[in-house]
Amino acid sequence: MPPKGIPSYRPPFMATNHMVASGHYLASMAGYRILNEGGNAIDAGVASGIATNITIAEQTNFGGVAPIMVYRADTGEVATISGVGCWPEAVDLENYVKKYNGEIPRGMPRCVVPSACDAWLTALEIYGTMSFEQVIAPSIELAEKGIPASYRMARLIEQQREFIQESPSTAEIFLPGGKPFQVGQIVVQKDMARTFHRMVEAEKGSSHKGREAGIRAARDLFYKGDIAEKMASFCQQEGGLLTKEDLANFNVQVEKPQSGTYKDYTLYTCGPWCQGPSLIQVLNILEGFDLRGMGHNSLQYLHTLVESIKLSYADRHEYYADPDFVEVPMAGLLSKKYADQRRQLLDPKVACPQMPIAGDPYPLEGRSNTREPVPAIPREGRIGPDTAYTCVVDRWGNAFSATTSDAFTSTPIVPGVGVAISGRGGQSWLDPIYPNCLAPGKRPRMTPCAAMCFKDGQLYMPFGTPGEDMQVQAQAQIFLNMVEFGLDPQQAMEEPRVRSTSFPSSGWPHAYFPAQLYVEGRIEKEVGEGLAGMGHDIVWRQDWMTIASSPCAIVVDRERGILIGGADPHRDSYAMGS
Repeated sequence: MPPKGIPSYRPPFMATNHMVASGHYLASMAGYRILNEGGNAIDAGVASGIATNITIAEQTNFGGVAPIMVYRADTGEVATISGVGCWPEAVDLENYVKKYNGEIPRGMPRCVVPSACDAWLTALEIYGTMSFEQVIAPSIELAEKGIPASYRMARLIEQQREFIQESPSTAEIFLPGGKPFQVGQIVVQKDMARTFHRMVEAEKGSSHKGREAGIRAARDLFYKGDIAEKMASFCQQEGGLLTKEDLANFNVQVEKPQSGTYKDYTLYTCGPWCQGPSLIQVLNILEGFDLRGMGHNSLQYLHTLVESIKLSYADRHEYYADPDFVEVPMAGLLSKKYADQRRQLLDPKVACPQMPIAGDPYPLEGRSNTREPVPAIPREGRIGPDTAYTCVVDRWGNAFSATTSDAFTSTPIVPGVGVAISGRGGQSWLDPIYPNCLAPGKRPRMTPCAAMCFKDGQLYMPFGTPGEDMQVQAQAQIFLNMVEFGLDPQQAMEEPRVRSTSFPSSGWPHAYFPAQLYVEGRIEKEVGEGLAGMGHDIVWRQDWMTIASSPCAIVVDRERGILIGGADPHRDSYAMGS
């Protein structure tokens, strides 16, 4: 049965035409504006996604990462765009370890090729209908005129003040007069607006060759023109290894998604260069339990959920990495038979005191595993700034889902360009026994992971969330809130969540707290006490803990012919449509 009480703190946003939901209301407005101007879901998604680089600048950047999923209603195609950059070709593991004493320091030493720009423009070029000039217009206005600093932006800038002060180009924008922004103070990003204007001019210069050629020209200015020269030069000046050749040779990849099923639903995620497929693994394990019979957020339900997450994340730790460098046994990992094997390891009464041992999916692919298991060593660390998300469904039934990340809280702003070069290298390892170990040209396996869901072969929902290692955990919880417990998307977002940290985190220094479980204060006390009695190391947090993530989703309700949006009030997320 659904939980009792008011239906939701916000009403679900319902519409009949089109809809966008994102991590910031101004970014949602940017996408909605493009929809109203006749753009499709991809046009609007790119507009909204880039707008998050302005409105949620403390967590995302145009020079960061942006894994994207696209659905074309006319062909039925679901595609992913691998919006994550690779390590510079000059990086050498042995030298890196010696130079930085076995650490991955913040700043340019952890930078990889910025991929978000290429991801946005590749999506627009292949699947969109508008020009770059059209979709970038809202972001130019937001960057030039400024946006009011949100509570979260002001708080994170204060928390990261020491790091920001080390970079004059960053401090000039985000510590004006040496002081953090106050809530509501106007934040202007003129250098980023100037970069956008220059890209628009490049597009216009090649527009006579067609829409796609114009978009490609804008993209090439960023990766092959003087913008690239400035980024490479500044990176090297600040101790990084990125070269103009690294930028010029980079291209995101358009790929088929990973897929799996949960009852009548089919889920699609990006590949093992992110953590996305672990969502399918979690749901494969949970499909074998009577979750509805356990009861929503009951003791047995939450225990089963958390233990399934641990099992899946053990495999993530053991196998997931850039498939161009590491053979990842995805067919075995995502099979129902493998989930059956993993499910047998779940004790219904006692929590696993640490991350479980990874499974062996290789026999299900008809071969043997020749790799040695990788260790998980308890280590201190903290959860840092993360990510943003946006999704769109248009009037033609197309859909867009993207998770954008990396900001000036990881690497400094490039002077005169206004972007921060992706610091996603901080999610690599420095020991070759780990599949996600640093290597030249290799993509670090990252946490951002967009998703889509279909029901009976038809689009049901694009969905995703910020939240580092919480992303898949939050996605699983909101998905089950809807499909098992009958909640609408807004209700699903607002129900209290739990967050496990019983595995090595993706971000350096890969903190690992065996059996630890964060619990929102709105979870019933007797449930939390029961979880503790089963061996979970309970950490009670506030009623609306910020580390619970902030998902967004748009459900296509075919029976009633409407769209239903959900946007989590943990942060500044909003859905809007018509």
